[in-house]
Amino acid sequence: MSVNPPIAMLAELTHRCPLSCPYCSNPVELTRRDAELDTATWADVFRQAADLGVLQLHLSGGEPVTRRDLVDLVVAAREAGLYTNLITSGIGLTEKRLKELDAAGLDHIQLSLQGTDAEMADRIGGYRGGFARKMDVARWIGEIGFPLTLNAVLHRQNLHQLPRAIEMAVEMGARRIEVATVQFHGWALLSRDALMPTRDQAREADAIVAEARARLKGTLVIDYVPADYHSDYPKRCMGGWGTTGLNVAPDGLVLPCHAAQTIPGLAFDRVQDRPLREIWYEGRAFNAYRGTDWMPEPCASCERKHIDFGGCRCQAMALVGDAAATDPTCIKSPHHAALQARADAFAAGEAAFTARAAAG
Repeated sequence: MSVNPPIAMLAELTHRCPLSCPYCSNPVELTRRDAELDTATWADVFRQAADLGVLQLHLSGGEPVTRRDLVDLVVAAREAGLYTNLITSGIGLTEKRLKELDAAGLDHIQLSLQGTDAEMADRIGGYRGGFARKMDVARWIGEIGFPLTLNAVLHRQNLHQLPRAIEMAVEMGARRIEVATVQFHGWALLSRDALMPTRDQAREADAIVAEARARLKGTLVIDYVPADYHSDYPKRCMGGWGTTGLNVAPDGLVLPCHAAQTIPGLAFDRVQDRPLREIWYEGRAFNAYRGTDWMPEPCASCERKHIDFGGCRCQAMALVGDAAATDPTCIKSPHHAALQARADAFAAGEAAFTARAAAG
């Protein structure tokens, strides 16, 4: 198949984070601080990415603000000609540092929201005073003039706050809100029975988003990630494996998607060992599920195969033990009925979530 260059790159600068969110999608085994790429290596990766065709650079983590060289990294990205988006919890940001990032050329900020009040947000994030800090950061972002996206990760315990989250995005002057129902990868799998939304919650969220999109058209863009386990068809994960974006982990491992390391047998390259261009076009992991030739039935003959590309490979691996299987969130999967029954059972549970130990 013809392979186009990637549009976006997610640079996971670190796995260090002051929060302990139970839905953390980072690997269970986190990258140590002493294994993180240094400033010069990241700058070279940014140049390679721009040469490859990447336009958008998302600076993420963990919490990227824990990197003392964050301003230097933004400067390097801007010098490479990349549009820069900082994905942050806000913890660790000060007004002074935000102004430094503005002067360095940072284009956009995506601020996470664990809840719409201090009680919920601080409990989910495991950081006392975190909500108040976020509100300060949101105010400084507005005063400086950064374009803002609010990222609200929703689950059974906070989905009732969705209408208020949308209101807050408007009040903050955000251009976009990402309404992201929790995805069960990495650490989040350990708390699936505490976080799984009910089927009624999932349908109510669908209706709230549809109404808000119509009402706020021209004011707020709403990106929506629905509850996978309660859906009839899978999402088009990453726009299709190895088609639009790539991730670089803190230690330089280059991944087709955030959770690709959960698939055994895939061989991943590092930016220290191989040029980014070769990894994108020739890397075994990137070619493993590109296009449609790899698909078994029912995907191979399905009219939707160029719409959702069989769904999420990592989810297929996690749920049925086969990364090449049809994503069981698809109604055509032989595992779909069993998955929905499991989802209802998870949603009926009363278990407490497992907080992630804050990574330092």
